[in-house]
Amino acid sequence: MKFSVIIPVYNRPEELRELLRSLFKQKDDDLEIVVIEDGSSVTSSHVVGSFKNALHIQYLIQENTGQGFARNKGMKNATGDFFVILDSDVILPVDYLQKLSEAIKDRQLDAFGGPDAADEDFSALQKAMDFAMTSFWTTGGIRGKMKDLSNYQARGFNMGVSRKVFETTGGFVDPNQGEDIEWSMRIKNAGFRLELVKEAFVYHKRKNTLKSFAKQAFSFGRNRVNVSRFHKGAIKLVHWLPTAFLLFCLSIPIFYFLDALLFKFSACLFMLWSLGVVLSSALQNGSAKVGILSWVTSLSQLWSYGLGLPFELFKKVIRG
Repeated sequence: MKFSVIIPVYNRPEELRELLRSLFKQKDDDLEIVVIEDGSSVTSSHVVGSFKNALHIQYLIQENTGQGFARNKGMKNATGDFFVILDSDVILPVDYLQKLSEAIKDRQLDAFGGPDAADEDFSALQKAMDFAMTSFWTTGGIRGKMKDLSNYQARGFNMGVSRKVFETTGGFVDPNQGEDIEWSMRIKNAGFRLELVKEAFVYHKRKNTLKSFAKQAFSFGRNRVNVSRFHKGAIKLVHWLPTAFLLFCLSIPIFYFLDALLFKFSACLFMLWSLGVVLSSALQNGSAKVGILSWVTSLSQLWSYGLGLPFELFKKVIRG
């Protein structure tokens, strides 16, 4: 099975360099890489050129269309049997493709989604952001740790499909705004087998600040509403939990003036959650600093997503 790795890139040449370096270390000689320069003002041509003798790379340049449509162009030009779609800010473990190949063959997969993790050399903030996106205390661990692997909805930073899946479904129908979740649902509706492959994880080297991380989480909430344009059942009860958590946090100071007992109870619940986040992250990462930062990023992630979903729904109602 020949892999074609599809990488859209926008003004991130140094991130791409790290990803290509990790692809060079893969134990797979029959590997094609397709880099799509999506209207960048800071191009990656010099980075791609530095790997031209080490890797089989196609370098495609286009006007900016958004990551979904850039990926489509990459898959249309790819020559492999199976397309692996990666974001430019990820780094692969050395055995990534080997484990992915084994899972696809053993489980007869038509498509897959993989989780993300933080490498040991990541900054404290990067580790805290990773915890906020993957922890039981924030997302319930559904991002890469679910028991029923067939329930997973693949994310564009680490997913893949067979050539048949792409040709049958037509790829992404939206340039962004939850385009990966929408395609995952359509792939399953078409009868293809898409599952989580836990072993095929990537190190997600986010370059976010706290402000941009919150903004991203806000957009994730909005994106879920965008996906519901294509799939009526896209918004489930679980997606409302961050909004419920946000309302719970906002109600605590109100309870102080209304009911002393209710205030103490709700404050204790919040403190228990906070303690769980800090201790879990500190033990997982071996750092009290990361534990404290994880409390900040977890609140940011939940509050921002919890605000984004109803905000976009309200806009949808206003628009009719």
